[in-house]
Amino acid sequence: MVLYSDSTQATEDAGARLAKKLAPGSFVALYGDLGAGKTAFVRGAATVLCPDAAVCSPTYAIINSYGGSIPVYHLDLYRIDDDDDLYSTGYYDLPLKDSIVFCEWCEKCPDAVPDGAIRVTISRQGDGRRIETDDTCD
Repeated sequence: MVLYSDSTQATEDAGARLAKKLAPGSFVALYGDLGAGKTAFVRGAATVLCPDAAVCSPTYAIINSYGGSIPVYHLDLYRIDDDDDLYSTGYYDLPLKDSIVFCEWCEKCPDAVPDGAIRVTISRQGDGRRIETDDTCD
């Protein structure tokens, strides 16, 4: 599915639409350049999954966790260079089957993306964004 966003709010709305379909064990792999809107997408998803969460980019923390009836983890692999770096973050200790994970910059560690992950690519298109996902956001 391909969506077009002309604002941050529209990008957040796309995240919220996808979040309504997620269940424990869902892994959303996010791809896109700096400033493409990956964190805005996650912020929108959080409005559905954990409405009181203050979502911000985990660029320096690497992993943020947000409350909710289902644990939500938000990762940013921008500063990760290889699987050894990823291992040191505690990624492999996350309860993936019992939580929902949003992971930015998955192109940095493609082997860490589990089978069945939902892939979302956000790219700039003029003043807007093109959001492409291998899942429907209906």
